[in-house]
Order: sequence, then C-alpha cells, then structure tokens
Amino acid sequence: MDLINKIVLLTGIVLIFSCGETQNDEKEKFSYKRKQTSSVIKEEVKTEDNKSQLPASKIIDLTNKGVGPISSIALSNKIDANMVSNGAELFKKLCTACHKIGKKFIGPAPNNIFDRRTPEWVMNMIINPEEMVKKDPLAKQLLIEFNGAPMANQNLDEDQARAIVEYFRTLN
Repeated sequence: MDLINKIVLLTGIVLIFSCGETQNDEKEKFSYKRKQTSSVIKEEVKTEDNKSQLPASKIIDLTNKGVGPISSIALSNKIDANMVSNGAELFKKLCTACHKIGKKFIGPAPNNIFDRRTPEWVMNMIINPEEMVKKDPLAKQLLIEFNGAPMANQNLDEDQARAIVEYFRTLN
C-alpha cells in the first residue's frame, strides 16, 4: 500500500505541474493608444521676417487700425479714473464670459493689449467685430486661433468702447 500511495502522490504532483499555466516573470504591460477622432487644423502665422511662427494673439502690429468707424484716438498720458470705472463695469458685465484678465480663455486676455495692438484696432474690434473678422487679416487669424469663436457684437457706442479701452490701459 505504501507503494501505491507513493505512485498516486507522484502522479498527482506530475498532473499539477503539467496542467497548470506557466508563469512568466515578465508582467503583461498595459498600453493605451488613443485613437485620433478628429484632426485639429492650425494655421501657421509667420512674422514679417518669416523666421519665427507666432499665434495671432502674440503678433505685434502697432500700425493696423482695423476696419470700422474709428480711425484716430488721442490718448492722454493721464488715465481717466471715471472712464476706467465705467470701462471695468462694462467689461465685467459684457466681456468676462469670453475674456479673462491674465489668461487665454474663449478669447484673448486683454492684459497689455496696447503692446500688441493700436487703440483704434481695439475699439474697432469692440464696436465692429463682424466686419473686422471679415476684412481685417489679424482678426481673421485670431478667429482661427480661438477655434472659430467670433467676438459677440455687444452694440456698444464709441463712448462705451472708449471707456473699455481706458480700463484696458490699466491692465498689466
């Protein structure tokens, strides 16, 4: 009987090792490959020297006055506090859904805008956004950069737009 028990035990051990899965020391690696569901179209914007490519929001153009009723603005060296207050209120009420101070959002940030654009261009964009996007090359490029989200026409008059410009002068 002792021999039979040894044979059964030995057969059981052989069956356990022969029927079991082999283990591999290397673990199966998890890999996630994202499928591209849509293509993003980016228009490259070249500066005048064609050496570097910049998004439209970073291009500096201090000669373009835009398309619209504003052809000239005289800005004094002194900032008008009443205008700033009115401009800040208008901006908060009408513009903050798309523009954030200090960061890119649905539209560009207004900080230091006059380092990149003329006051006339800014006012024309505020007063006349539809025509600007149709006829002004920089406004067209901004529309592309900001995913085709056009600036809403808030039907502001020149005094209101001027107040917003004065407020923008205080944003650094």
